[in-house]
Amino acid sequence: MWGKVPSVGTQNGTQKAKTGVFWPAVRRRLKQDKYLYSMLLPVIGFYVLFKYVPMIGEIIAFKNYRFVDGIFGSQWVGFKHFQMLFESLDFWRILRNTLVLNLYSLVFGFPVPIILALLLNEVRREWYKRIVQNLLYVPHFISWAVLGGIVIAMLSPSTGIVNLILKKLSGGESVYFMADSFWWPFVYTLSGIWREAGWGTILYLAAMATIDPQLYEASKMDGAGRIRQIWHITLPGIRGTMAILLILRIGQMMDVGLEQTLVLQNNSVLDVADVISTYVYRVGLQNMDYSYTTAIGLFQSVISLILVVGVNRLIRISGERGLW
Repeated sequence: MWGKVPSVGTQNGTQKAKTGVFWPAVRRRLKQDKYLYSMLLPVIGFYVLFKYVPMIGEIIAFKNYRFVDGIFGSQWVGFKHFQMLFESLDFWRILRNTLVLNLYSLVFGFPVPIILALLLNEVRREWYKRIVQNLLYVPHFISWAVLGGIVIAMLSPSTGIVNLILKKLSGGESVYFMADSFWWPFVYTLSGIWREAGWGTILYLAAMATIDPQLYEASKMDGAGRIRQIWHITLPGIRGTMAILLILRIGQMMDVGLEQTLVLQNNSVLDVADVISTYVYRVGLQNMDYSYTTAIGLFQSVISLILVVGVNRLIRISGERGLW
C-alpha cells in the first residue's frame, strides 16, 4: 500500500553508481575539449596567485606584525587590533563615508546604464548609434589621473567652465565644488557615472539583443506602443542581468576605488572624502601599521561576503537566478 521503502544498502549503491558514472563523464569531457579547458589555466593561475595565496597574509590581523619576525614569527595578539578598530572614531568616520558614497553611486548610478541602453536600443540610425556608443565608452579607458584633472579643471572656481556658466546665468559668486563638503560627494558620484555608465550599457544592450523580436511584433499587432513594449518586454527581458549586476554592486558597498578618491580628494573635504581604501593606504602603507589595516581589510571582506550572500538569497526568493 505504502510502497517499498529503499534500504540503506540500496541508497548507498545508487549513490556509488552515480559517483561511478560522474567521474568518467568528467574525464571524457576534459579529454574531448582539452584545448578549450586549457584556455582556463591562465585565469585559474591568476586567481590562485593573486587572490588565494595572499589570503595567507590575513593572519597578521591577529598578530603584532614585524618585518624581522615575518608572518608566522610575529607575536600573536588575538583580537587586539579589532578592538582598537571598533574603539577608533576614525574608523566609524571612514565607514560612514564609504557607505554614503556607495549609496549615492547605487541610487544615482545604477539606473543610468539601464536608461542609456533603453534609449540606444530605440535608435534606428546605426551610424548615429555607433557614434553615441563610442562617446559613452571612451571615458572607461581613460585613467582617473586624467579624468580627475579634467573634472578639477571644469569645476575650478576661477577658470572652470561650470562656474563661468553659473556666473553668466545667476551673476553670483563662484562655487568651490572640490573644497566644499556638501558638493564633493556629488562630484564624486557624477564623475563615477561619467566614467562607468557607458561600459555598463554594453551589458544591457547585449541582454536586449537576446530578446525574441517576435515578442515586439506580437505586441504591435495588439496595439502596444514603444513605452508599453519597453515596460512589458524589454525590462522583463533584462531583469536577470539587472539582478546579477545588482548583487555585484551591493557586494562593493564596503569598497570605494582608491584611485578616484585619491585624485579628487583634498584636505578641505577629508571629513567626507576619507574612505576605507584611502585610510588603509595612508595608515597601512605610509605609516606601516600593517596589522591594524589588515584587520580593517578583513572586516571589510567579511561584511561584503555577508552582503553578497544576503542579496543573492533575496534575488533567488524573488524568482530570479542569482550568482549561485
